[in-house]
Amino acid sequence: MKVTYLPSGTFRAAVEQEVAAYFDSVGGVRQGTWAIHLKTAIAATWLLLSYGLLVFVHTSTPTAVLLAISAGGAMAAIGFNVQHDGGHRSYSKRRSVNRLMAFSLDLLGGSSYFWNFKHNIAHHTYPNISGHDDDIYVGPLGRLSPNDRRYWFHRFQHIYMWPLYALLAVKWQLLDDFRFIIAPGIASTNVPRPPPLELALFWLGKVLFFGLAIGLPLMYLPPSRVLLIFLVSGATLGIVLGSVFQLAHCVKEADYACGPGASVPMDRDWATYQVESAANFGCNNRLLTWFVGGLNFQIEHHLFPQVCHTHYPKLSAIVERQCRTHGVRYTSHPTVRAALGSHYRWLRYLGQRDAIHAAA
Repeated sequence: MKVTYLPSGTFRAAVEQEVAAYFDSVGGVRQGTWAIHLKTAIAATWLLLSYGLLVFVHTSTPTAVLLAISAGGAMAAIGFNVQHDGGHRSYSKRRSVNRLMAFSLDLLGGSSYFWNFKHNIAHHTYPNISGHDDDIYVGPLGRLSPNDRRYWFHRFQHIYMWPLYALLAVKWQLLDDFRFIIAPGIASTNVPRPPPLELALFWLGKVLFFGLAIGLPLMYLPPSRVLLIFLVSGATLGIVLGSVFQLAHCVKEADYACGPGASVPMDRDWATYQVESAANFGCNNRLLTWFVGGLNFQIEHHLFPQVCHTHYPKLSAIVERQCRTHGVRYTSHPTVRAALGSHYRWLRYLGQRDAIHAAA
């Protein structure tokens, strides 16, 4: 299927003009400043301390579980604040620095090469479009889009999907990237086989991750403790990553598009659909914004993915004002609790009805 957006209109032009004026007023730097470097240092220190205490200090099982949760949270913080901006080339003006920061995903068990196709291309170009955005497809176990087939057991998905989110990171670390190596391709996005340098980096990342996650700990800890740490930290990472994405896109207020034929003729332009297929949440919660790397400002991120996330709070006032002016729906849940409730209700709604809630 080919997705065809309408030509850009006055909304996109007005937003981009006002955002450009904002950056001119603050020096024109759209990439990261000292703030993101400080966040990088804090997140890395958080992870190193959690890991060091887990591996090199004898602790009780309850303490080890708490430290594993801490390690999983630190991994999420690095993913949100370091890898994500590096992968979007918004961390730094220097390409080499962005590539290095993006490689932090490989140290967390993923692949920065395949992430670029799955996230930057498939998701950002086609958010919430069935058959294109792989992030809204979880196989037959769940129904996140109204355009996917509904099975009888989906009536319970508002209950069982939450623990499944805990498997997200472990599945990605143990299965997904190796599957992509064997058969590249993400939804409708063509993925070429990694060139020699990228392939070498892929395997280097896997060796480093499994060496640090399993190999080194086995030299100091019994296998049962290593397995416990791996699963608890992975579950923590999965729940956090999965929840942030779901609250930003898989809510009833977001639009979904699908077309059964060879093309999807959209009824709006790219910028309008980016706004109306996403939702912000908890934007007044500064601690949340710090931890999730500004991804609670999901609308601003989708409009300006190559802008460092530290700018999103300032951009949100501009974007929301222009949305009101041009009649574009701007969704922002005031709290995480409100966003969780919206996602819960959406899961339940999709599990009980053959709903059609699409943009095209």
